[in-house]
Amino acid sequence: MSTVATWPTQTETWLDERGKPAWIAAMVLGFIFFWPVGLALLFYMIWSKRMFKGSCRHSRRRMERHAYQSSGNSAFDAYKADTLRRLEEEQGNFEAFLERLREAKDKSEFDDFMNERARKAKEADEPVDA
Repeated sequence: MSTVATWPTQTETWLDERGKPAWIAAMVLGFIFFWPVGLALLFYMIWSKRMFKGSCRHSRRRMERHAYQSSGNSAFDAYKADTLRRLEEEQGNFEAFLERLREAKDKSEFDDFMNERARKAKEADEPVDA
């Protein structure tokens, strides 16, 4: 009885490991052999957000785990660790740059708002010549 309950989970994990193309292939095959199966897979893919951004969470975790595993070659592992550290540092620098850019844009927009507000207040205070 327990194998019957786990086969959908095992199938889902197997498809997730192979990514979105495997899910699409399963859906197409479902439509070809028995259309309600294909339709059910399509609805499941939409409901579980496998058709959209952030899908196939297992493959992302597997890639992250694989990035830090040892290859057995110490020189390559040192190079890989250095490269990953440098990329993480560059990512941090880029995120800091984007934050400064957002702050500068916000300040510019706020200054424009305050200048326009002051200009409107000054125009309202000036008497109109008739």
